[in-house]
Amino acid sequence: MSAAPVIETARLVLRGHRTCDLEECVALWADPGVTRFIGGKPSTREETWSRVLRYAGHWSLMGYGYWAAREKGTDRFVGEIGFADFKRELDPPFGDTPEMGWALSPAFHGQGYATEAVSAALAWADARFPRAVCMISPENAPSLRVAAKVGFAEYARTTYRDPVILFERFRPA
Repeated sequence: MSAAPVIETARLVLRGHRTCDLEECVALWADPGVTRFIGGKPSTREETWSRVLRYAGHWSLMGYGYWAAREKGTDRFVGEIGFADFKRELDPPFGDTPEMGWALSPAFHGQGYATEAVSAALAWADARFPRAVCMISPENAPSLRVAAKVGFAEYARTTYRDPVILFERFRPA
């Protein structure tokens, strides 16, 4: 079994999810502003619990997964950042390439936390994967900006429930 490594940035600690994170994860995924471009509807407590279990399963089976991001000093829950293989039925498919994703609590939007956390996760991934992908709604301007800042480039547009843009980022040479 592989445990999530701890990654520290100037303002954040990224660590594996724990059962004590559940209530904060439920609040994150119940927020319509967070889910507007990620699935389109708030998640129930049950759905969020399944999500947290999926994260743990990724670390155990795949050697990568999602981190809970917490603010240094305050230990406030910032959001979730990481990699997954959701076996999405996409055209073009992601294949075995880890899919990156991030979701932050609204209290932390617009402060550079997403870019900081995504950059740290990608630095970890660069030692392990030659390529990462992500999928973003064309209407999600904040995530599109984060993706551009950290080096993701568009390679396709498709539909996954709704229209999405597929991005890829290669490990720096």
